[in-house]
Amino acid sequence: MNTQGSKKYLLLSFFAIITVFFHIYLIFTGLMPNLVSRPIHLALVLPWIFLFTNKESSTLESNISYLLLFSSLFSLYYIIFNHVELEDQYGSLENNIQYFVAITLLLSVLEMARRAVKLALPLTACIALAYGLWGHYVPGNFGHQEIPMDSFLGTLIIAEGGIFGSLTGISVNVVAVFVILGAFVGAGEGGNAFMSMATKLAGRLRGGAAKVSVLASAFFGSISGSASANVASTGAFTIPTMKKLKYPSSLAAAVEAVASTGGQITPPLMGAGAFIMAELLRVNYSTIMAAAIFPAILFFFTVWIGIDVFAKKYKLEAMQKEDIPSYSLVFKLAPFFLIPFSILLYALLVEEKTPQYSAALAIFASIVLLLVNRDWKFSLKEFIFKFFDACITASRQIAMIASVIICAGIIIGVLNITGLGVKITSSILFLAHGNLWLALLLSAFACLILGMEVPTTAAYIICVSIAGPILQDFGLSALQAHLFIFWFALLSTITPPVCGTVFIAAGMADAPWLSVASKAMKLGIGLYIVPLAFIVNEALLYPQIDFFFALFAFCKIALGLYLISNALVNDSLKLLIRVFLLIIALIIIFYPLS
Repeated sequence: MNTQGSKKYLLLSFFAIITVFFHIYLIFTGLMPNLVSRPIHLALVLPWIFLFTNKESSTLESNISYLLLFSSLFSLYYIIFNHVELEDQYGSLENNIQYFVAITLLLSVLEMARRAVKLALPLTACIALAYGLWGHYVPGNFGHQEIPMDSFLGTLIIAEGGIFGSLTGISVNVVAVFVILGAFVGAGEGGNAFMSMATKLAGRLRGGAAKVSVLASAFFGSISGSASANVASTGAFTIPTMKKLKYPSSLAAAVEAVASTGGQITPPLMGAGAFIMAELLRVNYSTIMAAAIFPAILFFFTVWIGIDVFAKKYKLEAMQKEDIPSYSLVFKLAPFFLIPFSILLYALLVEEKTPQYSAALAIFASIVLLLVNRDWKFSLKEFIFKFFDACITASRQIAMIASVIICAGIIIGVLNITGLGVKITSSILFLAHGNLWLALLLSAFACLILGMEVPTTAAYIICVSIAGPILQDFGLSALQAHLFIFWFALLSTITPPVCGTVFIAAGMADAPWLSVASKAMKLGIGLYIVPLAFIVNEALLYPQIDFFFALFAFCKIALGLYLISNALVNDSLKLLIRVFLLIIALIIIFYPLS
């Protein structure tokens, strides 16, 4: 590393350590006013989007970055320094400097989201803002009363009804902490640990390399919560391995795309969705995890069965013996993954500590594990670099997720200020004509459309604010409604025309994306069926209440998914038999237990 590179690395490390320290500091220091902690969170995020970027930018873009960064930092300082007086204004701007603060922060949040996740989310936020400002000109039921500019902007900026609302609070207090945990586990031997475990468990099976991808993605998804990160990380190993074993390129890419998508529905992280869901529903995190675990297993079970059928069709062999790690290596690496997660789950489920506190304990354990290498030999030099790398990775990921969540907060704020959410809800209820399945279809379609360019977490937040009350009006429990919407917000990851994970995996495998998408949808049929299944079989979501009833529902749905997967993938069967299997499977899955 040259001198310039060393200076940049040290600068990144310095800011990253501050970012990590602040979010862990909040866990142990009691309450901090929301108009202090949340602006500090945004202030720590801004440099990673506008300054510490890996992309080359033009002179104009660099100048805009500096302008937005420093004006935003001034605006955030103003809010933090004057938070007591601002709270007494009840969300109404009173002078020119406050208008400057409001407009600056809105522009910065929109530009952050654009740079982090492309144009769709900030464009949606701009449409929402335009509706809030000029929606009183809209005729009919979708218009609203004119909202004074000082009140509209003030509620979004200096009160807790927009960018510093409850969603940002979740980003500060929960999501950031778990992102830090994932970064520290990954910086050590945690990533190698779950890959070696997956390879040892599934490598010798028929279609072993593909099944390794499924297990590795489930393990990695439990800490990353990002489908794209999952594809990039586990796919770098599994896709070349599958191609080496003569897998069709399109199948190798499809397996990785589908398996990586499953990471976002696998506890504990679920793409930050679990913690946002827990906050919105006002329930313990353990309730969300208990509800999510059986559906997640069903998803991966369906993928596993589909892979097995493809393996028979293409005569896919197990992995080579020399590519499978020894038991000694697996046992040597396993603690790097198992120790932090055992501590996390013990603190959460047994000691019933908060998610933040539990994650902090796991982070401390992960930091200690950075002191040793895979041979369990102490190395201070390696520790320093791994610690810095973990802080930098965590800070970048916190910035990306915060950009999404804070921008989504603008949309939610406008929905609440204008009452648009209630109006859309009423319209969908009217279109559904009292039919639950039509309401589910409309909600699923909305999730698919919104999820095409908006990240899963943001799509879930926006959709649940609109469709959640609708589904509950039809008699679904709040947990059912939220999980249904969260699952369907994932549809666009493997469903054309966007199918983000498919494009990434297809590029890595050098395969035609349409062929990859076709196989991915067959392998990932559980993503479409399981949310509908737990609407009919509600017991599946409550194993902590009646485990055996939930287990029966699980086995019933698993049998149906087994038949569906065979009917879709096994084209050696006659068409009539495949149709018959589909019909039997749907009856098994959707025939209610009571």
